[in-house]
Amino acid sequence: MDWLELFISAGFWAAMMRIAAPLIFGTIGELICERAGVLNLGIEGIMTMGAMVGWMWVFQGGTLWGGVMFAAFIGAMFGLLHAIFVVHLGLSQHVSGIGITMLASSLSYFVFRMFLPDSTTPPKITAFKPLEIPYLSKIPFFGEAFFSHTALTYLAVAIVPVAIYMLYKTPVGRAVRMAGENPVALEAQGINVLMIRTGAVMVGSAIMAVGGAYLTISAFDAFFFGMINGRGWICVALVIFASWKPGRALFGALLFAGIDAFQVRAQQLAGGAIPYQFFLMLPYILSIAAMIIMSKRMVYPKALLVPFRRGDRI
Repeated sequence: MDWLELFISAGFWAAMMRIAAPLIFGTIGELICERAGVLNLGIEGIMTMGAMVGWMWVFQGGTLWGGVMFAAFIGAMFGLLHAIFVVHLGLSQHVSGIGITMLASSLSYFVFRMFLPDSTTPPKITAFKPLEIPYLSKIPFFGEAFFSHTALTYLAVAIVPVAIYMLYKTPVGRAVRMAGENPVALEAQGINVLMIRTGAVMVGSAIMAVGGAYLTISAFDAFFFGMINGRGWICVALVIFASWKPGRALFGALLFAGIDAFQVRAQQLAGGAIPYQFFLMLPYILSIAAMIIMSKRMVYPKALLVPFRRGDRI
């Protein structure tokens, strides 16, 4: 396979979709939080916890979709904890987010060891199987590339138009956006800003946790330490790259995933001519470059990182 054939291979595009799915969940979850004015740096830990509890649910005999729902519930609880600190108490969103990441990550490893103290290799479960869409999955090239994935992969793509509709076409979505732009005006309409922000952080954190669960019960069939591997931080960068717009977030996740899929295959094509570390850092270098370019013209929520207290004026 040469360099041109790499891009016209259905396997490359299928890999891009699989890599992008957890990033889409994480990015949309973070975007919802930030649209409401709350930066959630707990995403790395929440995704780790979602990966562990989703896998553990299935390992203990539960259903796959039950694992997804349980991961979402636990993610929402960590979102509530973060909201208590930053929304209701007005503490630093940066400090609270990093604390949530440390707590959730450490707690997930602790719980895993509590249930499996003697495990030396990650136990396996029966993960989601590829779900072929009738007729579409039989289309040459496109069928294998885009229509032969697991149900969670399709859900990741579907959540983007749902987020667009909810944020821009519903009263709740408009309230969420106003909470991040002008919470004083929202309060003047008789809407509880603290409640809106808390709900947005809980929903966003639940979606993040599903992104973590995707890795253990869809992409892989086991949980192991360090499997999130910085995906949460990439999602934070993708929100900036997307200028807080769900459609652009989907594009950004697919772009990063495409570069990541490329670097894996490029290592094989290059042989030993180019150090493999160069290819490993390539997605992150290009992500930073893209974020710098987009940041020059981005329009961020005006009340992002700004605590709100009733009666205050921003």
